[in-house]
Amino acid sequence: MSADLPDIEDMKEVFDLFDFWDGRDGLIDAVKVGDLLRCCGLNPTNALIYKNGGTKKSGEKQYNMEEFLSIVRQVVKERDTGSYKEFMEAFKSFDREGQGYISLGEARHVLTAMGDRLTDEELEDILQSIDLDVDYEGNIKYEDFIKKVMKGPPEGKPEFTY
Repeated sequence: MSADLPDIEDMKEVFDLFDFWDGRDGLIDAVKVGDLLRCCGLNPTNALIYKNGGTKKSGEKQYNMEEFLSIVRQVVKERDTGSYKEFMEAFKSFDREGQGYISLGEARHVLTAMGDRLTDEELEDILQSIDLDVDYEGNIKYEDFIKKVMKGPPEGKPEFTY
């Protein structure tokens, strides 16, 4: 089983609790899929929830435990990787002077200690796969960094899958 997939017993316990509130019929309303996923330790966007069976209105659809597990597997597999704009906003918050630069050390810290954390090895693989320009003060232009990472490794370099 994938390391990212929550424990099935924990998911069943959360499902049963939601089912208890919904009338103990073995079904949960699709409007609660997002809340249920978050209670299971996932953090999907609303777009990802709606794409995988969540609804905006109560009573439109219901799921049993097996159907919910299928949704969990799909959400884990499809994880929202974020957009260019979202990454720019995140890095901008660490750009003290507003010049478009962040220190490589601070970028390392952000990528390995916050949000969906990369391991040091994963980050090194990425940094080695892209041609990153570091200035004489140890700063990187984060816009270039984001573009290069989102583009993927250059021709002939190993693919990174993080």
